[in-house]
This record gives sequence, C-alpha cells and structure tokens, in this order.
Amino acid sequence: MSRPVTLITGANRGIGRATAERLARDGHHVIGLARHAPADGFPGEFVEVDLLDAALTGQVLSDITARHEVDHLVNNAGLTTSSTLEQTSVEELDRILALNMRAPMQCVQACVPAMKRKGRGAIVNIASRAALGMIKRTAYAGAKSGLIGFTRTWALELGPYGITVNAIAPGPVLTELYKKNNPMDEEAARRFTDRIPLKRMGQPEDIAGSIAYFLSDDARFVTGQVLYVCGGLSLGASPT
Repeated sequence: MSRPVTLITGANRGIGRATAERLARDGHHVIGLARHAPADGFPGEFVEVDLLDAALTGQVLSDITARHEVDHLVNNAGLTTSSTLEQTSVEELDRILALNMRAPMQCVQACVPAMKRKGRGAIVNIASRAALGMIKRTAYAGAKSGLIGFTRTWALELGPYGITVNAIAPGPVLTELYKKNNPMDEEAARRFTDRIPLKRMGQPEDIAGSIAYFLSDDARFVTGQVLYVCGGLSLGASPT
C-alpha cells in the first residue's frame, strides 16, 4: 500500500511541527506549509508560503495537487491577538479570519477532488478552546467558532464520498505562540496550572497524537466531531 500523503499548514513549529514528525514516523509522506521553513530541517517536503496571501496560496496549492493526490489535510496554521472588543479593529479581524477560516477553506477546496476520486480522505481542523469564549479574543474566538462550523458543514457535505472532517480544540499548549500571547512569570504559571484538572500544561505532542488518531483507520466512522484536548479545562477549573 502506498504511503498516505498528508498536507499540514503551519508546519514549521509548535503543533504543526510535532504533527509532521509524528506522522512521518507513522509512515506518511508529509508536505508542510508555512511562511518560513524550519532551520533544522523537516521530515518531508516543505513549501514556503504566506497563507494570508490568497492568490499565492492558490498557486501553491495548485502546484502541490498537480504533483500529489493528497489523502489527508491538517489545517493547523493560525493567528491570534490579545484585544478586547473595543480594541479590535476591522483590519485585525480581517487578518484573523483570513488565516483561520479563508486559508483552511482554500486548502480543503484544493485537496477534496483527489479525496473524492479515491473515495476516502480525512481532514482535521485545529480550532481552540477559545471558541467556548475567552476574554481579549474577540476575533480569534469568532474565527475558531467559525472553523468549527466549517467542520460540521463539511462533514455533512463530504461524508457521502468517504471523507471525514473533524476538529481538535486545544487548550493551553506550550508553544511559542502561546507563550507570546500569554506571558506569565513562574508564580502565575503555577497558579494557572493548578486550575487545570490534569495539573499540567499541554505539549505539542499531545495534540499531534490526537491528530494522528483522526487520520487513522480507527477513526473511519468518526466525523463532524470537536475534540477538546485541554487537560479537562473546557469542563471548568479544577477545585483548589
């Protein structure tokens, strides 16, 4: 059996990089997309592209799908900010929606024809626990909620073709992006971790393992679902 071809956006670091490494070990031919290639190499093909540029994104996707029939797609690339409702500008909202919603839609549109021809495929969208509501995340929470809406709609539309579509909503995961948007000293980090039922922050590998499940045959009868990989924090804070 040929190796499955898996396209991952935002694959140069954090969750995307951990996912690329996990899937490469699992036997996937991985194609990564991001603005900059990782300096320490990549476990597969890598294409540099700014997904905020719709026209350039379309060109890159056209080239990839001309060379490969993509079996799996992981829409991981994301962009967040830390703005209250009153601080959120129209320009900021446009950028957030472009990367968190428009780019995933473009990627799915490019990859779906091959999946339909094969009668199978798996798409995983990386949403966020912020979709449940989070202060200073007006644009981001809205975009990730929209991505969950995409997930459910696409699951209904693509199910008859044997294509599954699911979402993962990570909680606090120790990536560069998370640390940048949530600066905490050691004491603040301890207090926050104490609120998490599992009493630890997530690691990129925790999310990669969940993605691997949704792409596996074990999940072939699972579609339209949102999995909160958050240490239990989506249920509420742990009693102290």
